[in-house]
Amino acid sequence: MDEARPGESSGKGASAIRQALDRRGFVYSLALFLVAVTALSYAIARQGALPPGYGAGSALFFIAFGLFTIAMGYAHPRVGYVSFDRIAQVAAILIFGPVAAAWLNGTASLLYPWHRLKQGRPFLDVLTAALHNAGLMTLMILLCGLLYQKLGGPVPLRELQWLDLITLLVLLLSMQALNDVGMRVLTMLEERRVPMDFSPFAFIVESGAGLGGILVAMVFNRMELPAVALLLLVLSLGMLTLTELARIRTRLELIVAERTRKLSEKSRELELMATHDPLTGLHNRRYADEYLEERIGEFERYGRGFALALVDLDHFKRVNDEFSHDAGDEVLKSVASILESLCRDTDLVSRYGGEEFLLCFPQADLAAAREACEKIRAAVEGTDWNLLVPKACVTLSAGVAEMRAGLSRRELIGAADQALYAAKTAGRNLVYVTPKPPGTVRPVQR
Repeated sequence: MDEARPGESSGKGASAIRQALDRRGFVYSLALFLVAVTALSYAIARQGALPPGYGAGSALFFIAFGLFTIAMGYAHPRVGYVSFDRIAQVAAILIFGPVAAAWLNGTASLLYPWHRLKQGRPFLDVLTAALHNAGLMTLMILLCGLLYQKLGGPVPLRELQWLDLITLLVLLLSMQALNDVGMRVLTMLEERRVPMDFSPFAFIVESGAGLGGILVAMVFNRMELPAVALLLLVLSLGMLTLTELARIRTRLELIVAERTRKLSEKSRELELMATHDPLTGLHNRRYADEYLEERIGEFERYGRGFALALVDLDHFKRVNDEFSHDAGDEVLKSVASILESLCRDTDLVSRYGGEEFLLCFPQADLAAAREACEKIRAAVEGTDWNLLVPKACVTLSAGVAEMRAGLSRRELIGAADQALYAAKTAGRNLVYVTPKPPGTVRPVQR
C-alpha cells in the first residue's frame, strides 16, 4: 500500500474545492441553501419548528411522505425532473403552516438526490442537486406560505370558502412561478443557455399535485386516521399510474424525436445526392443547369453579366487504362479540390460529365474568367501527380464564353464547348475563349 506523500491529501482537498468553486451552478446552489437556512432559522426562532399538538412522529411521517412524492416522478428531456412533490408541500403548508412545511419538505429535498451516487453520478453533481433542491423548496414554501397567510388563507384548512379559493390559487401559482425561476437560473448557469422550454403535460402534473395537496390537508384536518390512510393509498396508486403514463409519453416523445432527426438527415442526404456528385462532392450537372437558368434570368432582368467555362482533362482515358479507374477517381477528386480552392465562394464549380467540369463566374467578364481558368490550368499542370499516376502529367483544357443578349443556356454552353474543342484541337493544355462576334476562337497568350 503506497503511503501518501506530505501535502498530497491537502492538495487534493484544495483541488476539489477549486473545482467546486469553478462551477457556477454549485456556487449558486450553495448560496441559495445558506439563504434558505438563515431565513428558516429566523422563522423557527419566532414561531417554533412544529405547531402545538404535533411531535416527532408527525414530522417523520411527512418527511417520508415528501420523499415518496418526489420519487414518484420522471425525467423529462426538456424541463428536467417532474414529480408530485407539490402534494406534500401544499398539504404541509395547510396542516402545519409555512415554517414547519418549509423545513419538513426542505429536509426531504436534501435527502432525496443522494441515491444517485449508486447510479454512478459524480459527488459534486449530487451535492449541487441536494443543496439547490433543498434551498429552493425551503424558500419557495416559506415565502409562498407566508404570502398565503398574509392574504388571509386559513391554517389549518378544514373547509373551503369562496375567498379561500382565491388565496389557494395565489399559493399554487406563486409556488409554480418561484420553482420555475429557480430551476431556470440553475440551468442557465450550468448549461450557459436561457431555457425557454415549457411542457403543458408537466405543468398539468404539478398543478394537479397542488390540488391533491389541498385535498390531503382537508381530509387530514377533519377526518380520522383510516380515512387519511385510504386517501393516501388512492393518491399513491394515482401517482404511480400517472408516473408510468408520463414515462411512456416521454419515451414516445424521444422515439418520435429520434425518428424525426433520422428523417431530416435522410432528407438532407437525398437532397445532397440530387444536387451533388458523389465522387468529388461538387455540384452535379442537374444543379448546374438549374443554376445557369437562374443566372440567365438575372441577366435578362437586371443585366447581371457572367461568364462560364467548360474544363476537360486531357487524355484522361489513358489514366484509367494505364493506372486503373481507382487512380482516375483520385485524380478527379484532386482536380476538383484545385478548382474549388482557386475559385471564389460565389463561383459555381460543378462536375458536368465524366472528366468534364463546368465553372460559372457571376459578375465576371470574359477576361476575368479567362484569367481564373489560366490560374487553374497552371495549378493542375504544376501539381506533382507521381503518387497517383507515376511518370504521367495531368493537364486540362478550357473553353470560356461570356453571356450575351439572346443566348439560351444551350447556346451559351455550346459557345464554351466550341472554345474547348478549339483548345483541344490546338494541342491541349490551353485556355481558349469565344471571341466577339462568335465564329472564331483565339488562344490565350501564355
